[in-house]
Amino acid sequence: MEKILPILICAVAVLVILILVMMFLLARFVLNGNRQTLAEAKKWQAEHYDIKFYDKLEKHEYIVRSFDGYKLHVQICQNPVKTGRYVIISHGYTDNRYGDLKYVKMYLELGYNCIIYDLRGHGVNARHICTYSVLEAKDLMQIIEDTRNRYVVSTLGLHGESLGGAASIACLQYQPNIDWVVDDCGFADLENVLRRGYASAHLPAGITLFLTRAGMKLFYGKNLGDMAPIKSVENANVPVLFIHGADDDFVPPENSERMYSLIEDRAQLKIIEGAGHAESVLNEPVRYEKFVRAFLSGV
Repeated sequence: MEKILPILICAVAVLVILILVMMFLLARFVLNGNRQTLAEAKKWQAEHYDIKFYDKLEKHEYIVRSFDGYKLHVQICQNPVKTGRYVIISHGYTDNRYGDLKYVKMYLELGYNCIIYDLRGHGVNARHICTYSVLEAKDLMQIIEDTRNRYVVSTLGLHGESLGGAASIACLQYQPNIDWVVDDCGFADLENVLRRGYASAHLPAGITLFLTRAGMKLFYGKNLGDMAPIKSVENANVPVLFIHGADDDFVPPENSERMYSLIEDRAQLKIIEGAGHAESVLNEPVRYEKFVRAFLSGV
């Protein structure tokens, strides 16, 4: 027994260390994914649709400091026609401001100035973990306030894709001074996305999710349960348009359907057949603009 006890202690210690390592690696993987450079993102956009219009626009770059002093790099794409309409476009995870260009041309044609920016930890911003709408929503609130202070605004809307959509919905908890929101393929909560991803990777979803949640809390001080924009959607005091690709197997359309069901009286839901994640505007640009135009005409 005296010989076995040290072996058991060592075995338990090794097991604990392995579990801690797994917790750390899973949490780091989720919160610190690879991000595209501006050049990489712009190249991808140029390969998938015409972005020549962007180079011709009058543009200005500036920095907005968030609630904690974090510097957000922002750019305004000015409408050739003078207008007091503005839209703040928020990109998806691992992307950056150039990922917003697929929506910019549409909004310019609808008479809006477009404000695009690098979300926290993305683009040319300082490295930072992604909190999947928690800090990103607070950052967006600062950009909303800055826009109101910097420009003469008659109408201000939000358009977000995936993570950007989640941030746009999550910021509704703070009652922002905006007029409308378009959420394209945003997630209702991160947990359901991770669970689906782990199952698709043939990992035991339950235990892997448990280790991820524990790792986030232990090593980063973040709660997975807070990464749930659906908790904020009922605070919406402005019209919301949910758009989702029917074939989105990364953030399934059920995410938008769940959020829409909570605010049907002040929201619309459009499902784009044949579109995968963040592909709706690329697959069906005419229908997409039709949906957005009709939504804005009723705001």
